[in-house]
Order: sequence, then C-alpha cells, then structure tokens
Amino acid sequence: MGKTADLTTVQKMTIDTLKKEGKTQKVIAKEVGCSQSSVSKHINREAKGRKRCGRKECTSKRDKRALERIVKQNRYKNVGEIHKEWTVAGVSASRSTTHRRMQDMGFSCRIPRVKPLLNKRQRQKRLAWAQDKKDWTAAEWSKVMFSDESKFCISFGNQGPRVWRKTGEAQNPRCLKSSVKFPQSVMVWGAMSSAAVGPLCFLRSRVNAAVYQEVLEHFMLPAADQLYGGDDFIFQHDLAPAHSAKSTSTWFKDHGIPLLDWPANSPDLNPIENLWGIVKRKMRDARPNNAEELKATIKATWALITPEECNRLVDSMPRRIAAAIQAKGAETKY
Repeated sequence: MGKTADLTTVQKMTIDTLKKEGKTQKVIAKEVGCSQSSVSKHINREAKGRKRCGRKECTSKRDKRALERIVKQNRYKNVGEIHKEWTVAGVSASRSTTHRRMQDMGFSCRIPRVKPLLNKRQRQKRLAWAQDKKDWTAAEWSKVMFSDESKFCISFGNQGPRVWRKTGEAQNPRCLKSSVKFPQSVMVWGAMSSAAVGPLCFLRSRVNAAVYQEVLEHFMLPAADQLYGGDDFIFQHDLAPAHSAKSTSTWFKDHGIPLLDWPANSPDLNPIENLWGIVKRKMRDARPNNAEELKATIKATWALITPEECNRLVDSMPRRIAAAIQAKGAETKY
C-alpha cells in the first residue's frame, strides 16, 4: 500500500472516477490497490484545491488583520518595531515571519515620495490648464524648453526613514513626507528639450529676480541656441517668485521669448523633474567629499543624458495631460 505521493496518475484518475460514482473510500482503496488513508488524502486535497503539503501557517486571518492595522497606524516603523507590537498583541511569530506576512499583504519598504499639497483652487487651475493643452501633439511639445532648479546633496545615502506601502499607495498622504533642507548641498539650474539637455548653472546664492535674469542671460540663451538654433521655441518655468517677478516678465518681452503658462505646484507635469531623478539615480554610488567634487559628478552625469531619454520624457506630455484630467486636477503618478 503506497502513500499519497506514490499514487500514479492512473490511480488518481481512477479514484476521482469512483468517487463521482459514489463509491466509499474503502471500496475505492480496494479497487485501486492503495491504502484508504491515501484515498482520503487525495480526495481532501482535490476538494480544498491544495497541490502541496507543508507546515501550516502559525498565524490566523485575525492575526493578519491585526498586523495590517499595526502597519497602517504608523507606516514609518521598521520590521523590528512592528514585530514587537504584533507580539505584544498576543501573536507568536518570529521576526522573519512578520516580514513575510507583510510582504504577503503587498507591503514593500520604500522611500516616501515628497510632493507639495494642492488646494482646491490650484486643482481647478491645473484641470483647466490640462484641458486647454489636451490637444497638443508631441511635435508641439518638442518646441518647449523645460527648465527647473534642483538641489543635490553630498550625503546621497541620507534619504530619511522608509515607509511601508502597497502597490498604488505612493500618493497616499500617509505615505508621503514633507521636504527637508539638508546641509552640504548645491542648487542647480538646468534646461532640456526633446532633443537634448542644455548647460548647467550652479547657483551660488539665493535666487531672486536679478540672479535669475543673469542665469537666463548667460545660460538659457546659449541653451536655446544649442537646442533650437534659429528656430522658434517656448520657454517653460514654474511660478517661483523670481520667475514671476515683473522685471523677469519684462526681460522675456524684451528678448521676444514666449512663455508657456504653467499651473502652480505642478512638478509632476514637468518632464525635467524626472530627468533630475534619472541623474540622481545614476549618481547613487557616487561619494563626493565636498561641494566641488559634487559639482563635477553632477556635470559628468548630466553629460551622459542621451537624446533618447529626453525625447521619451517630452513625449510623455500628452499622457501627463490626460492623467491630470482624469485626476480632475489632483496630483498624478508622474
């Protein structure tokens, strides 16, 4: 008399057929030529849909619900803290089991995203802006020069606490963190088109209208010549005070450069934000010791950006617009 694992395919099919005919397990075992316990185990396994044997889970559905509540109460706890709290709740499980149960629920440990909050009026303006631009083609967006400033820190590894979240929860308010000012950093201005990137400018002081116009004069205009030659283009920047100052608007009018109207607090709509992310990811293994080494690393990494990467990012503008409309002006995944 063989065990369940020793049953052949023919024996298993015979057991299934005789079971459907209403035969008892004792009769089935006699006709198939195996033990009654083997017949019972096979029938029970088929009924439960279980395909493998193994140790039963030491945690119940109730225990899992308790664990999920603990994680959601404070998503910034580490596994050790969560495990301790779960144990205090009366669950007997190891730290590794706690981690596995969290993964089974779909939780992953991620660096929380940072984003500005949008009020109702800003969402309405974003939606109106997106609806106005929904028919723009990729060719029209290729005429836009996107610009932005970004901060680079020397201590790349210091990214703060991580957060437990499931797929699709990146924008959950409980999974976000506010911006933090880090020491030992440099501020960089850059610009891009669908064809390539322009020269970088390292900002040495706080950017006011006068400083920003110097950046435009000595870096934006050369970037325009490099990226567009003599062709017309539209310049994009956000609504920072230095950008929206009257003297800055006058500077653009005097130089005959049209501006792309832009909604407030909308970094998710600007492809250069994603470009900064690409640069920072490429610099992840860099360990500059001072500001000058950091600048050199940024320059070298910026020079590695390919036209294909720029083109792909600018080509995403129609999708960003569609996402903003679908979200009714709220923040998007971009």
